Amino acid sequence: MNYFILILFLIISLITNLYSQSADSTGLAEFLNKHNTALVIYDQNKDSYIRFNSERCKQRFQPASTYKIPNALIGLETGVISDSDYVIKWDGTPQPFKAWERDHTLKSAIYYSVVPYFRELARRVGREKMQYWLNKINYGNKTIGDKEDYFWLDNSLRISADEQVEFFKKFYSGRLPFSKRSLDIVKNIMPEEDFKNAVLRYKTGTNDAYSIAWLVGYVEKKDTTSKEGKDVYFFAFNTEAKTFNELVELRTNIKNKMLVYLGVNE
Repeated sequence: MNYFILILFLIISLITNLYSQSADSTGLAEFLNKHNTALVIYDQNKDSYIRFNSERCKQRFQPASTYKIPNALIGLETGVISDSDYVIKWDGTPQPFKAWERDHTLKSAIYYSVVPYFRELARRVGREKMQYWLNKINYGNKTIGDKEDYFWLDNSLRISADEQVEFFKKFYSGRLPFSKRSLDIVKNIMPEEDFKNAVLRYKTGTNDAYSIAWLVGYVEKKDTTSKEGKDVYFFAFNTEAKTFNELVELRTNIKNKMLVYLGVNE
């Protein structure tokens, strides 16, 4: 028995060693260790997870603007909005960003992460229907709280990095209980970046205090060894910062280092 335990320990140590060397060769692990961060990556072809700071990966935080993805899906599925060109008018209230101070379509509201658009969308869906869909898709702690148009920003609704990855796996494969039409519309309007060998689709999110910041989504990478001709990596990253500029810099660095880690080239 002691011999078996020793062999098992050596195997685990070897795997951990190889993994650490691989991560450190891109600078990703070293960078993450300097900040209070969580990062989950799921490799669909290998059916395997990589986690940095696994305890924080389990911890739930408010989803902030990453909730715009399920919010859009719910709006489409309930018929509250018809398609990606559906306009919700600006009510004239001053906003923190000039880009928000105009009428928006669903497509532009996702791109500019327009909070007033999605607050109005949530009001039109209503508490009862929104709660029904939160339960149906098993989204985080499924809690709306006092404000039916702000619950993803006031810490009522909370979700972990692990749960974000599971949501996007189902979103990508069509295993969420939404029509293919609704899923396709939202997939097509997600912000994206194109590379020579891959496409990144993502959504950011943060709160006013910068106590949580998200980057979630997936990478489709060309892979000639796969029968599908591609590999898909799902990811969820969160961190915190003291200022907006610090946050943007940190999130950009993480994104770039993660792409290098995944072998994505411009």
